[in-house]
Amino acid sequence: MTRVWKVIFLLMAKAVVWLLLGLRIQHRQRLPRSGPAILVANHNSHLDTFVILSLFPLSMAHRLRPVANEEYFLKQSCWLAWFSRHVLDIIPVSCEPEESRSHRASCGYRTFLRSCAAALAQNQILILYPEGSRGKPEHLGEFRSGIAHLAKQHPEVPIVPIFLQGLGKALPKGERLLVPFLCWTYIGEPLYWSGQKKAFLEQLTAHIQALSTEKKLLT
Repeated sequence: MTRVWKVIFLLMAKAVVWLLLGLRIQHRQRLPRSGPAILVANHNSHLDTFVILSLFPLSMAHRLRPVANEEYFLKQSCWLAWFSRHVLDIIPVSCEPEESRSHRASCGYRTFLRSCAAALAQNQILILYPEGSRGKPEHLGEFRSGIAHLAKQHPEVPIVPIFLQGLGKALPKGERLLVPFLCWTYIGEPLYWSGQKKAFLEQLTAHIQALSTEKKLLT
């Protein structure tokens, strides 16, 4: 049943993205055509997930698994929890900082890593925002280490960097009204675990920052 809901939702997401946002895509050919894979993007708006889902054909809807904040999506309301589990089919993660995690949160984090491993083993594609939460529009925040742990555990899985531009202005944090706004999506070349956490995070950040400058080069 989740697969049917996801296809219906993806159809709606495509309509919203293409009609209201006038989305432009750069390097679409770099998107994975099958899993396993991990998509990593900057995060400014709830529209980010709509846009990334809309980039894929309906036939791949069941393979797309957004990673999302457990406290926000599963514990705020019954309706949002149902939508998150049965339509978005999220993989929940606690966004508590690593150094201050309690024993219970640490157990939850290990469960998250196991859920990601199971999804990748089923050739699914994870959508992950390493900043942890929505930041300022067009501003790339510091990446948390979760993506490095995932990459280390799955060094054979391609990690595709994505830069989303304009979505923070179309539906910024704290606002509920969508504003029609021309948006861009830049897809980067895939990269892999480099063997060292700090160097990997710096490499991933540099890839996304490089994508953020492409519009200036195109104009």
